[in-house]
Amino acid sequence: MNYAEDYLSFLVHFHGTRDYFECHEILEEYWKETAPKERDSHWVGLIQIAVALYHDRRGNKKGASRTLSKALSNLHHKKAELLELGLDPERLFKLLEDTHERMLSQKPYESINLPIADQGLIEICQTMCLQEGYIWGADSDMANSSIVDKHLMRDRSDVISERDRQLSLRKTRKEDRP
Repeated sequence: MNYAEDYLSFLVHFHGTRDYFECHEILEEYWKETAPKERDSHWVGLIQIAVALYHDRRGNKKGASRTLSKALSNLHHKKAELLELGLDPERLFKLLEDTHERMLSQKPYESINLPIADQGLIEICQTMCLQEGYIWGADSDMANSSIVDKHLMRDRSDVISERDRQLSLRKTRKEDRP
């Protein structure tokens, strides 16, 4: 099978670096390029899994369980798409349900491996991990704040500046009203 480079990169980060924030960024961009209007796309479901695990690892069990619940709901209707991505849908649903239960029970974060049914896909991803110096399937490094707290370290100056610009425009419009 032929898989999109962004999907392969998602899998490498999901299983190799456990950088779920990066997983989210990679697939969100890909989803916006390929199916931006499809809010219930299987890509969105995979993004939601990464976001849920990011929250879970940081101790935000409420956000994690809510997001994973959305992913489950979305993906239950996407078995054919999951098969095309080399995943085992039934094992995936069981894994996600067990993970969701763990989150709801306030149990500590645990790294998970998506159930990949395509052995060729696993070999491609393992080779990519090896080339990048990652260990396929290694547990998350909980001491690595550059991954655990990645959202705190990103440059948001453009977002803040746009927010300030919009606020200024609203103030100007308000002042211009009679």
